[in-house]
Amino acid sequence: METQNYIIEFMSDEWIRNTIISFFSILIILFISNNFFNKEQKLKIVKILSLLMIIMTVTDHSRNIMNGLWNVSENLPLQLCGLTNLIACSVLFTKLNKRVFEFFYYAGIIGGIQAFLTPQINNFDGTNFEYISYHSSHGGIILIPIFLYLNLNHAITKFSWFRVWIYLNIIIAFIIPLNFQIDSNYMYLASPPNVDNPLLIGEWPYYIFFWEIIMILFTYTLYVVSTKKFV
Repeated sequence: METQNYIIEFMSDEWIRNTIISFFSILIILFISNNFFNKEQKLKIVKILSLLMIIMTVTDHSRNIMNGLWNVSENLPLQLCGLTNLIACSVLFTKLNKRVFEFFYYAGIIGGIQAFLTPQINNFDGTNFEYISYHSSHGGIILIPIFLYLNLNHAITKFSWFRVWIYLNIIIAFIIPLNFQIDSNYMYLASPPNVDNPLLIGEWPYYIFFWEIIMILFTYTLYVVSTKKFV
């Protein structure tokens, strides 16, 4: 089956439509759950959201396998959004411990927003499923951590923004050599993504060092916005 990496141009009509639908959907779910359901019902809602993430993930990988498109260089869950997607799926089975939730909160929201700003749908075969899967899965990794934070007493603690930055660097230390070993580009650490992204400064490996600075600024900003506290 012929596929391509489908890029949606920033601020195009398509981008504006998809972004408005996705973020209004997130806001509506958060508003309704916060105002019309009790804690037990909210727990059921987040488990349903997690189940939907599982169904979407399994279906996505199954389609790639059946179409002969699945391979270790492109389809392991080692992108930032893939890692947080696995955590989103695990919410169905267990309550996240504090450290895992903090990673999920920062990495899910920041990674998901970045994916919406510069969308690139890999292995796009022109079907509605791939299109919906991309937007719903990235919407899910934004929605679920915010839902847990606002509705189910999950918290982010002082210096969590810095710890998550350290966790990300530990992950990077494993993924960079793996990319060279299996000829992959997970977390775009082997080469930059093929999107028009103002955060891409310089060629490899220099843009990675700028990402380090940008990421710590993003995590700290998200901490301040979420808690209204300055460290």
